[in-house]
Amino acid sequence: MGFASRAATAGLLALAIAGGAQARADQDALKPVLNAGDKTLNFDWPMIRVGTGEYTEGPTGVTVFTFGRKVLGAVDVRGGGPGTVNADYLRLGYNYPELDAVVFAGGSWYGLEAATAVETALKDDGVRDGDAFTEEPNIALTVGSIIYDFGPRRLNEIYPDKRLAQAAYRAARPGVFPQGAEGAGRFAKTGGMFGCNAYSGQGGAYRQIGDIKVAAFTVVNALGVVTDRQGRVVSCYSGASWPKLGTLRSADLMQAFPDSYKEAWAGPEGQASRKNTTISLIVVNQKMDPAELQRLAAQVHTSMARALQPFATMADGDVLYAVSTAEYDGSAKMNSPSLGVAASEVMWDAILNSQPVQPVAPKIDAKAMPKAGVLAGLAGDYVFSSRVTVKVLAEGGKLTAQATGAQDAYAIGRKAAVELQPVSANVFTVPGRYPLTLDFSTPGRLVFNPGHWRQVGVRR
Repeated sequence: MGFASRAATAGLLALAIAGGAQARADQDALKPVLNAGDKTLNFDWPMIRVGTGEYTEGPTGVTVFTFGRKVLGAVDVRGGGPGTVNADYLRLGYNYPELDAVVFAGGSWYGLEAATAVETALKDDGVRDGDAFTEEPNIALTVGSIIYDFGPRRLNEIYPDKRLAQAAYRAARPGVFPQGAEGAGRFAKTGGMFGCNAYSGQGGAYRQIGDIKVAAFTVVNALGVVTDRQGRVVSCYSGASWPKLGTLRSADLMQAFPDSYKEAWAGPEGQASRKNTTISLIVVNQKMDPAELQRLAAQVHTSMARALQPFATMADGDVLYAVSTAEYDGSAKMNSPSLGVAASEVMWDAILNSQPVQPVAPKIDAKAMPKAGVLAGLAGDYVFSSRVTVKVLAEGGKLTAQATGAQDAYAIGRKAAVELQPVSANVFTVPGRYPLTLDFSTPGRLVFNPGHWRQVGVRR
């Protein structure tokens, strides 16, 4: 390689490093939001501590479960695309407690950093050290799983990183679990199989039967629909000709498939993510041996097919962890099948508790259309990320928008501009199956879907 070639290569490498450093700096500038959420599960079990962390700019997040001491763990994997850390170690079935924490995260493969980050935090904080060969190993062990929350559902690729995971771990508290679109479930969705594309989240449930305690936690990002005990679909943006939510049954969607996927059946509109996952944790205080705990994991995971239909497809990465804290070993212990039945019902409750209130489409008000001069002030190129820019034009008393770059911006595509309909002087919408609100209230910024799932673009 000649001098000129080496110089050119070095220059490209320097640019790549600089670009990576800038991207990392942008991620490092994000501020963790810890233990957010108004809807919580409150339960009396000091052994279980839960911490959540979120980057609202994503939005995306992480949920960390830690225990008062090392516990026995097992894992059951059903989905066709799981993303895990250390899960295979639990399959070995060693009959002594080694597990310190279970970590759930968004961010797809990049979110797996969260699990190892909690391990290093345990060491850095002096809770664990590096000794793995004593009679009672003191080296930290965490397991973790991720959901896919990139792609069409959001307009950037911010991920839950080491800093966020360690902050969530250190903020963990006993007996409180945020539910809905919080933590690892911050931008989860369900029902993409049928075009429902409803917002989802994380859910928890708790039950005590005599001396036996059972807690279930799950992040529902399923390709299938969430189904209640009466067989009704819980969350869905239905097609125009579909039965109303409350009378729509998952059995109807399943039996009508593939017609329920086609446009002729008022099927999916827009892009639906085909990378989905439900990650779950069942915890019992009853002492169990590895074989019993493994069978509990399999029984509960199998039962989840009642609440999520379809379940464990090739496009799902379903993983369930089971933990025994071994706090109770008395005469009132339940046999494994009975405990599995009770735990399965608690998990169904947790799945139902994961569903947030769905945003509704704003009403168009033609009289609210601003004058031409005001519209002109809203025009410009709004940058959401390196992948998405939205070009807004004001022409002929109308406001139009078109996406540029590598990805559409929801109903605002790259092929052609769409007209924005007024809701108020600074707020517009694009009518369609899925609610889309565009807010220009802050000068120089365009906010898609202001509120819990907002995405912000800055005019350049």
